[in-house]
Amino acid sequence: MKSKIRICTIILSAAFMLLLPASLFAEPITINWWHAHGGRLGEKVAAIADDFNKSQSDYQVVATYKGNYADTMTAGIAAFRAKDPPHILQVFEVGTASMMAAKGAIKPVYEVMAESGLPFDPNAYLPTVTGYYTTTDGKMLSMPFNSSTPVLYYNKDAFKKAGLDPDKPPKTWPEVAEYAKKLVAAGYPGGFSTAWISWIQLENFSAWHNIPAGTKANGFGGLDTEFLYNSPLHVKHIQQLADWQKDKIFVYGGRRNLGNAKFSSEEVAMYTESSAGYAGFANTCKFEFGTAMLPYWPDVPGAPQNTIIGGASLWVMAGHPAEEYKGVAAFFNYISSAEVQADWHEFTGYLPITLAAYELAKKQGLYKEKPDMETALKQMTLHTPTENSKGLRFGNYVQMRDIIYGELEAIFAGDKTAEQGLTDAVTAGNKLLRKFEKDNQ
Repeated sequence: MKSKIRICTIILSAAFMLLLPASLFAEPITINWWHAHGGRLGEKVAAIADDFNKSQSDYQVVATYKGNYADTMTAGIAAFRAKDPPHILQVFEVGTASMMAAKGAIKPVYEVMAESGLPFDPNAYLPTVTGYYTTTDGKMLSMPFNSSTPVLYYNKDAFKKAGLDPDKPPKTWPEVAEYAKKLVAAGYPGGFSTAWISWIQLENFSAWHNIPAGTKANGFGGLDTEFLYNSPLHVKHIQQLADWQKDKIFVYGGRRNLGNAKFSSEEVAMYTESSAGYAGFANTCKFEFGTAMLPYWPDVPGAPQNTIIGGASLWVMAGHPAEEYKGVAAFFNYISSAEVQADWHEFTGYLPITLAAYELAKKQGLYKEKPDMETALKQMTLHTPTENSKGLRFGNYVQMRDIIYGELEAIFAGDKTAEQGLTDAVTAGNKLLRKFEKDNQ
């Protein structure tokens, strides 16, 4: 009798199991995310993926570090050609034009989100962030993730020593020179330096002063664009930096952000660097520092305008099944949530990419505790972006930055005037643009 009951129980259990949806027993769909964050940032990226995986059971995001931005982009392109691309590829902002031109390689975010049926509102994002990654009619091509903008860092202890008010950083370039002279007189080796000199002192300089970096709305209006980095204002600014070197008002810090140690070691007391450098300086500086908006030339009408972003966005690679794109959409919704973005912002110094995340950070008291973390946001949202301050969309721009570095170094070494060096950069850069245009017709 007991054996009959046992058999009936087994049969009923099996029948019940057959009635359950197959998805209950299915393995979660894997979503591969290739990124360019190492170290502590890489650990945070892994934690974000892990938290998403724990929040649901349908998808499993696997975050894989692929080296720096250039390495990651190269790996993604190679994987696409091998017909084995990741679902999500992190690409730095200057790779936007190249990703757009890679025919058949990407699936635009607006399509991914529309097909998923999940709620998605492009207007929820900071307009100065989304502007970089949208079409001219406002359709989002890639998902913003780690966006930053440059700010002025300054040594408050040094200001006190030089007799300067630590709560009144310089607002204009003439004030920077005035402050720098006092700092040098107080015993500091240099007044100010800069990281990412192309991004900050040319690209953001253009947006901040509401002047074009190139024709065709900085490349947003078409491939047949040309650079304008040799305008009178660009020449004036770069020549002034070169001339300021003799009095140590300005000290060249090297390419990319190799000069960061000049600020943290107190070789200079003022430094323009990405807002994402905040966490690093908080760990390395043995003095109190503050942040301020970028300086501007006061005789330029319309300045200051707004700065543009750096960092990277997440591109969706083509060639995957529809059900996997639903997982990508679910993950994008998750990382865009106010809670995730506010936490990412506080941990890294990158901008919160949505207005809701910005408001949440305010509500949580972040800017009362760390007011210097809000400078970048105030600067980015100072005015509605114009054609000159929306961003850049130039082909082969990674190579263009190398050209700019070389020409600026020649100018700072005294081998060329600013006018000659910037004109040479524009001439070489326009050749790159023509090649990109020809390759992508």
